[in-house]
Amino acid sequence: MSLWELFVIAIGLSMDAFAVAICKGLSVEKLNRKHLLIVGTYFGGFQALMPLIGYFLGVNFRSIIESFDHWIAFGLLTLIGANMIKESMEKCEELDDSFTFKAMLPLAVATSIDALAVGVTFAFLNVTIAPAVSFIGVITFLLSAVGVKIGNVFGVKYKSKAEMAGGIVLILMGLKILLEHLGIINF
Repeated sequence: MSLWELFVIAIGLSMDAFAVAICKGLSVEKLNRKHLLIVGTYFGGFQALMPLIGYFLGVNFRSIIESFDHWIAFGLLTLIGANMIKESMEKCEELDDSFTFKAMLPLAVATSIDALAVGVTFAFLNVTIAPAVSFIGVITFLLSAVGVKIGNVFGVKYKSKAEMAGGIVLILMGLKILLEHLGIINF
């Protein structure tokens, strides 16, 4: 997998976290640097951890499903993308202004579940996992911190567009993996 492809996947995966970060920014009356770091660390950390866990789960089952792994990658990315598009059409959930462990942990887990499935697909692709998950974590950290600021300044204007774009990107990446494996395209 090329760096460009990994970057596109990282952006797509981070859009859920970005959208929730925007909502988190909406909940804060007086935003400070600590808020940006907390949200970025939770969301970036979990976006790095979940694909790593998914990768190790996928590696354990690789020999069993190698003949149809491209269909699994396509299916998972398409389902994740479609769910993100569906969520983009829903209202921003009301979030409290707490940045405690109790408030942030469920949000971090919820926004990174799709990264677990992507990690499974990494097990079937030519991906060096440590740099890949680090890259995903850093991109998510940065976009989440920016999302909190955008939410605090501009409000919910960009939340649904971010989720929609992320969903489309993941579906297109899944389609690309499938078409390459079937020999229809070669990038």
